[in-house]
Order: sequence, then C-alpha cells, then structure tokens
Amino acid sequence: MDHGFWADAILIGHGMFVLFVLGGQALILAGWGLGWQWTRNPLFRVLHLAAIGFVVIQQWLGETCPLTAWESALRKEAGALGYQAGFIADWVARLIFYAAPGWVFTLVYTLFAVLVAATLWFHPPGKSASKSPRAPTDPPARST
Repeated sequence: MDHGFWADAILIGHGMFVLFVLGGQALILAGWGLGWQWTRNPLFRVLHLAAIGFVVIQQWLGETCPLTAWESALRKEAGALGYQAGFIADWVARLIFYAAPGWVFTLVYTLFAVLVAATLWFHPPGKSASKSPRAPTDPPARST
C-alpha cells in the first residue's frame, strides 16, 4: 500500500470538506440574494450545518480532526517528515493548515457556525415565499 498516496488523497478530501463548508455558505448567501432555489435544498442545508457543527464540537472538545490524524499517521508510515507531498497536496495543505493559538480556531469556527445557523433561520430551506400558493383574487360569494 502506498501510504503517501493515501495521505495525499485524505488531504485533498479534507480540502474538499473545507471548500464545502466555506463555499457552501458563500453560495447560500449568494443564493439568498439572487433567488437561487437550489440553495434552499433541505438536504444540502442540513449536511452543511452538520459539517460545521462537527468541526465546532470537535474544536470545543479539544479533539484533533480525524482526517488530520489519519493523514499524519499515513505520512509517518510513508516515512515523511512533514508535508513533502506532491504539488497539489502541498498547496492544499498550505491553504487549510495555519499556525495560531487554539482559542483563535475555536472562536472562528464558532462564529462561522453562528453565521450558518443564522442563515438557516433567516433563509430557511424549502420553497421560497414567492412560490407559495396565492390567496384567491375573487371575494367569496355571500349567501343570504
């Protein structure tokens, strides 16, 4: 088994997860303003909230991301001393891993989760108000 290959694959998957969380929120906000109905898809919205919720919970518990731990273990098995991967893997790593105190990440992740939850509340999944049934235009007939 090529441990370096699988570590790179996990890193790219990790990058896609981050892109889903960040890009998904950007698209939801854009869809809100531009009237894109697909951004109101309930499954998409629940998966998006669950993704950032998982990140926030693990951060509050002080846990290491399972993808990071798995990738690191595979890199050690491959004999790597760090992120000495291929071009794409190295750049993905540079984009998603930063050096900062833990409280910074906890604060940022929590604030982002609050933004996701607020968006879910103020722009809920489902049909838009413009697609709801209209009230009848003719008044009901009176019976005398």
